[in-house]
Amino acid sequence: MKLQTQIPLQKQSENLIDYNSNIFLLGSCFVENIGEKLEYFKFQNLINPLGILFHPLAVESLISKAILKKEFTEKDIFFHNEQWHSFDAHSKLSSVSKVNLLNNLNKAIKATNQQLHKSTHIVITLGTAWIYKHIEKNNIVANCHKVPQKNFEKMLLSVEEITNSLNSIIALIKKVNHHTSIIFTLSPVRHLKDGFVENTQSKAHLITAIQSVLSTQEQSRSLFYFPSYEIMMDELRDYRFYNEDMIHPNATAINFIWERFQEVWISASAQKTMDDIKEIQKGMLHKPFNSNSERYQEFLQKLEAKKNLLKSKFSHIQF
Repeated sequence: MKLQTQIPLQKQSENLIDYNSNIFLLGSCFVENIGEKLEYFKFQNLINPLGILFHPLAVESLISKAILKKEFTEKDIFFHNEQWHSFDAHSKLSSVSKVNLLNNLNKAIKATNQQLHKSTHIVITLGTAWIYKHIEKNNIVANCHKVPQKNFEKMLLSVEEITNSLNSIIALIKKVNHHTSIIFTLSPVRHLKDGFVENTQSKAHLITAIQSVLSTQEQSRSLFYFPSYEIMMDELRDYRFYNEDMIHPNATAINFIWERFQEVWISASAQKTMDDIKEIQKGMLHKPFNSNSERYQEFLQKLEAKKNLLKSKFSHIQF
């Protein structure tokens, strides 16, 4: 008896991710879940320099600013609830210090510029098509920072607007890095604060735009879609795969989708290294009954030898 529908996936044949790859991850909180897995297995990657970006216009804005090397100045930040914020960045960058915030914002722009040039893979996860426009500044914001709702106009991006934004993102990236693979995904996190029907409409606009772009781009051999949303909705269609909020995927779901991502995008040569790193990571968490015992000292020596062997093969790996 078959008790689960499975999303058919096909292994990529070119430009697979290995330990020489450099991965850039941008977008919603789900891209950070995948990024954390890559971090754990010591791949070279950068995750959301400006923090979580929920909608495509926010991603486009970051990439455009980075390529133009635009610096943030005092006119780009504001003070609210005893902290300095930027409407272009997530609250994790907010600071009680104006100087610290500007430094961190400009470091993020520089890091994004460098990463765009050297990335072999760029993963972009879109979360919502709902956006907020600051009425006074007449700007689309990436994050509202709990500024009162009356200061914003809430709008739903049309399929055409999202398509135009995605085409702009692709053109900007290809301008500085023609050989990178761009992998789009749709976040499985439901934005139910917008409403149940509104969330479905938002996801529909995003997926329609992504598929439109993939089907019309001449350089489509370097553009891809990974069905993280579909895996969550179909293969894992049970609330036991959600956190207590019944909105975000739990650890089991994240691990499952990560395993499916591995099937498609991680090279066979990298799998052995991943197994070695997992063994080291578990070893580092081991708590002995007697830390002074001869047996434990031997264990530590073997663990250190394994670390040094990996470092000799891949200089970027650090434990």
